[in-house]
Amino acid sequence: MSELPVRENFWELPLAELNRREWEMLCDGCARCCLKKLQDEEASARLVYTRVVCRYLDQQKCSCTAYGRRNVLVPDCLVLDMSVLQASVDWIPDTCAYKLRYQNKPLPEWHPLLTGSREPMQALGIAVTGRVISEDHVHEDGLEEHVIRWVRA
Repeated sequence: MSELPVRENFWELPLAELNRREWEMLCDGCARCCLKKLQDEEASARLVYTRVVCRYLDQQKCSCTAYGRRNVLVPDCLVLDMSVLQASVDWIPDTCAYKLRYQNKPLPEWHPLLTGSREPMQALGIAVTGRVISEDHVHEDGLEEHVIRWVRA
């Protein structure tokens, strides 16, 4: 994948035109997609986020420690691609670059591709660092106790 070219300002192109390397680089690395989600029975089955993350998330780096094998280790880990976006973007966080670009919106000004750093994203609390707990420390029946409101979809 590293031999694929990266075009200047590729993030302004339609998602369907990105090569695999550009697609991967579009991710801001916030790890909000790694948050466990629940169906809110009281709010017409709306999806709600919890502060519980996958056991394979490195919480400091906001990266998957098993990225290449994540679908084997976590069968319900969703690989975000065009088919997923076309099915529904309603559940994807509003800050997600894939959702924004799918909707033909620009990247937010804090995005690492625009700033050259993850620091603005961290400073704004976009990344999950310091705000989450591993699923290894939460009983599956206790997820409701960890519902959060700082992620909007």
